[in-house]
Amino acid sequence: MQKGLIVLLIVIPAIELWGIIRVGQWIGGWETIGLLLLTGILGAWLIKTEGRKVWQQAQRQMQAGQVPGHTLLEGLCILAGGIMLMAPGFLSDIVGITLLLPFTRPLYRILLYRWLERKVRSGNLSIYRGPNRR
Repeated sequence: MQKGLIVLLIVIPAIELWGIIRVGQWIGGWETIGLLLLTGILGAWLIKTEGRKVWQQAQRQMQAGQVPGHTLLEGLCILAGGIMLMAPGFLSDIVGITLLLPFTRPLYRILLYRWLERKVRSGNLSIYRGPNRR
């Protein structure tokens, strides 16, 4: 767990900063800032359009009496992609955009499903209900 925190808090931001500096040296500072803003705008548009599609699909499935399991995983991918696009940096932007694109998202959904399946089978995943729920 501690190694994961070190990666999240030190290594990944350092790589992102290095990438921003390198791109800035290559295309210029203002162009780099513009590119980062452009990816944020593109990400916001993708979150809106793809999120709406997933929400409508989940509603259709629930109305048909089905559990929207895969659709909820798609929603988690969209949420994670949006968060990654909000973080400054090109590596997170690339991963964030691939989480939002409908033709690459199924790869992440399968990985997330397998990860959750392993957690459930090993007993490392617990779901707790709130104190007021029955």
